[in-house]
Parts: sequence; structure tokens; C-alpha cells
Amino acid sequence: MEYVRLGQSGLKVSRLCLGTMNMGTPKWKPWIFDEAQSEPIVRHALEAGVNFIDLADFYSTGVGEEVVGRILNRLVRREEIVVTTKVGYDMGAYPNAGGHSRKHIMDGIDGSLTRMGMDYVDIYMLHYFDVNTPVEETMDALNDIVRSGKARYVGVSTMYTWQLAKIIQACERHGWAKPINMQLQYNLAYREEEREMIPYCADQGIGVSVFSPLARGLLSGDANSTRNQTDFFTAQMYGDKASLAIAASASRVAAKRGVSPAQIAQAWVLGQSSIASMLVGADSPAQFDSAVAALNTKLDDEELYELERNYTPCDLINDYTSGKRIARESRPAHNEYAQDKSNAA
Repeated sequence: MEYVRLGQSGLKVSRLCLGTMNMGTPKWKPWIFDEAQSEPIVRHALEAGVNFIDLADFYSTGVGEEVVGRILNRLVRREEIVVTTKVGYDMGAYPNAGGHSRKHIMDGIDGSLTRMGMDYVDIYMLHYFDVNTPVEETMDALNDIVRSGKARYVGVSTMYTWQLAKIIQACERHGWAKPINMQLQYNLAYREEEREMIPYCADQGIGVSVFSPLARGLLSGDANSTRNQTDFFTAQMYGDKASLAIAASASRVAAKRGVSPAQIAQAWVLGQSSIASMLVGADSPAQFDSAVAALNTKLDDEELYELERNYTPCDLINDYTSGKRIARESRPAHNEYAQDKSNAA
């Protein structure tokens, strides 16, 4: 396993981060694993050298934190791992059940720590940018949480670059703890964050961790998986012609290599110098192994062209653009891949 410092902080994290959205209770979503099903995956990741574990209070509406927390407390010493959890999405149907108000953030950290059975979280993250709460209120509350010892660092996820800039400015103005991690969606089929967010994070010394490296399962090559058949977000985000063509290209490169499409897609993400860590939401220890193999999979120029040629600009994927993406067109195949009859379409 490789380890890197997260941004300009002193925190060292594994280049693979265990994503846990699929752990909790199937009562939340049909593709979620219960505790007994989740433990072998967590154990395998830890044995592979992973020290970075990603959670969120929203996953299985809190049950995810309970399940993963119990597993981690059984398997590893707390100081050996880096645990992050996120706050923001509604945890109930009552007023102040979500958002980034001081009230909900303070309630949120206490609820998360109780569910996880832990005294602190290493990175406490905003799950998105709350346009209804002043940035100063949110970041002041997060700073208090860091100073209280309930969180070691602050992180953010899924927002416009100008919104992150607003957060950074507020922190610098008041001397508050600044985010050390930006967690964003990034993969072969979605690269818009290369335009502003990733360069801005590099400039500001913020580490970038990536979720959905397989485009919510599209790039795994298994279109008939339970998640691909039941998660409507997959079709909404990656149902366009260009995304399907990108998935086909990943399968072609994988076939010539004799490896899985997932390994190729993950190798592409890990090959980007601006990415500190990649989240892996595996359904089995074997699936996690494809990400481990991807760490040492170097793609050549011809493979990179085939993987990237179908990509064209699209709308950002966030809470504000849901269902509004523009259809995209692909570029023609090149050299040896042009001779592949499956490229004829």
C-alpha cells in the first residue's frame, strides 16, 4: 500500500480509501450490506494496508456508522486508522434535521460519534455546500469542533469551486481551521472537476480524494448488477451516449490487458498526479483486489487515448444540476482500436 500526505497537512492516508456507502442496512437501499456481509470487506481492506475509512451520517440514515464503527472497533486500534464522516443531508423529517447550521452540525458530530462508538473523528466533512446557511456560521461551528477535540481536521465535498473559495476566505479571515480534504466525484466518464476544482485544491494545498471511480458501477463492466439496476442516479448521471461509449472503451482496453474493466478505470484515476486517494466501495474482497492491482497498473499512450477519446464536456454533477445534463458525442477510434468491430458504432 502507498501512503501520502493529505494536501499540505501532516496527515498520512492510504492511496486507497474504503468507501462504506454500501454498508448498513438493506432497508435503506436494496444493494446495502448488513454487518455480517460488511465485515469481511472491511477486514480485507485493513489487511491490504488501508488506513483511510470514509463514512457519512446519511448512509443508511445512521446505521452505516453503527455497523462500520462496531467492525472497526473489533478489528483495529483507533489510532491506526483515519476515519472521516460527513454531515448535511437530512437525518429525519423534523426542522433542523439537515443542513449546516450550528445547531445541526453540533448535533451531527455528537450523533456520529455515539453511533460509531468513538471519541473523535479524524476528518469531519461537509457533505455539500449549504446555500441556506451563512458560511461563517458553518465554519465557526466546525472550528469549535476541532478545538474541542471531537474532530482532528475539517473536510468538504461536492460543491462549486467558488463555494470552496468562499469557505477558504472565511477561514483565513477569522483564523479558523481550513479544510484539508476535498472529496469529489471523478472518473473516466466525469472529468469536469479538472477545469477548476482540482487545480484550485492544488493551489490551496487541499488534498483531493475521489469517490465513484467506477461511475457508480458503469465502468465495472457489469450493467446487470443490483446497484446498476436499482440505483436511479446511475442512469441519471451516466446514461448518456458518451458515458456508455467510455465504458465500452474501458472494457476493450481491459480485454487486451486480460484484466477487469474496473481495474483499468481505477488505474486511470490513480494515475492522475493530482489525486491523493481513491475511494473503493467494494461488494467483495475480490472486488477490492482490483483496486489494489490498479495501484501498479500503468497505462500506455494508446490505452489512454482509447479511454479518453469519448469524453466531451458536460454539466457539473451536483445537487443543483440533477437531471439537467446535456447529451454528448464521442471522437472516432484510433489506430488498433479503430480496427475493433465493436467500435463501429
